[in-house]
Amino acid sequence: MAASRGGYARRMRTNRGRQRFYAAGWGISAGVMIVASRLWLLHLREVEQRADEAERTKDEAARSRAMEERLRIARELHDSLTHSISVICVQAGVAVHLARKRGDEVPPALLAIQEAGADAARELRTTLSVLRSSEDGDSSDLGQLDRLVARARAAGLPVTVTITGAQRVLPPDVDQAAYRIVQEALTNVSRHAGRACASVHLHYTPDTLSVQVDDDGAASGNGSEPRPGGPGLGLIGMRERVTALGGRLHAGHRDGGGFQVRAELPARAPT
Repeated sequence: MAASRGGYARRMRTNRGRQRFYAAGWGISAGVMIVASRLWLLHLREVEQRADEAERTKDEAARSRAMEERLRIARELHDSLTHSISVICVQAGVAVHLARKRGDEVPPALLAIQEAGADAARELRTTLSVLRSSEDGDSSDLGQLDRLVARARAAGLPVTVTITGAQRVLPPDVDQAAYRIVQEALTNVSRHAGRACASVHLHYTPDTLSVQVDDDGAASGNGSEPRPGGPGLGLIGMRERVTALGGRLHAGHRDGGGFQVRAELPARAPT
């Protein structure tokens, strides 16, 4: 009887030992699983971070290659075209000067060559500035308006500037587009409006920026109106800029004489 009780006690101790062993095993297993899951989550986060970093690096490399290509194109255009166009303009100008000095009538074809050369040189400079803008930062924005107006006045064009509304920081693309519109409009007044005065009016609202350039020059040509062969490139460039921003552009003769360029650009104030 005593032996039976002793055996039963030993079996109970053995069972309790096994239970404690199993419990410890399960506890260790659970701890290992928790640690492993946390390590796996950390690994996944690290993989995601590496993937994001690789994507950013890829995008930066692509932008860098694009910038290099744009600069290469700009250099090629400058080397291959600028010199030749300048020579054409100079030679045409000399021929016109000599013809007038001799009292001869200047052939219309020669005058057309001179004007076309000047147009090509101007458009090429504009193209090169756009191509280079991605590398050195295009500082052509309304912050440069005073300098632009000063250059126009130095060239003999009287210009007045009026700013109404709450002047504020604009989105970069709107800021640059507004400057380019004023620049092109003043250039056209200088080249095609004869003896004229120009006025620039910027009006700020919380949602838009209005850019208006008026002149009182002769109504027979501002450079932005249609010319033989199609619309002027200046007007096309303005429309492309404004349309790309979702704005509206009006360019045409004024009832009282002269020409008007007016652009409405969406420029919602940051919240």
